[in-house]
Amino acid sequence: MHSVADPRSGKLRIRPMPGQAFAPSMRVQCAKSLSDPEQYPAGTRFLLQAKLTDRLGGEPFLYAWHGDPVQVLSAAKAKKFLAAFRRGRI
Repeated sequence: MHSVADPRSGKLRIRPMPGQAFAPSMRVQCAKSLSDPEQYPAGTRFLLQAKLTDRLGGEPFLYAWHGDPVQVLSAAKAKKFLAAFRRGRI
């Protein structure tokens, strides 16, 4: 996941990174602190454990529990993670 600025509101949103199994436009529900620009600037990459859900039959989104530890990834670590993920895909 990574933080990106919402083009309409300018607020930071957490979205899947390009190259992951989910569309970069997919909504992510996680701790609000990850969207705090003073704590994590735009473009910060996170390693989160998230699950795909469609609570109450709505549009699918990714859910990451707010109490899970936050792991910030450098650009190199994110690239390495995505490369390993691609090799493991069928």
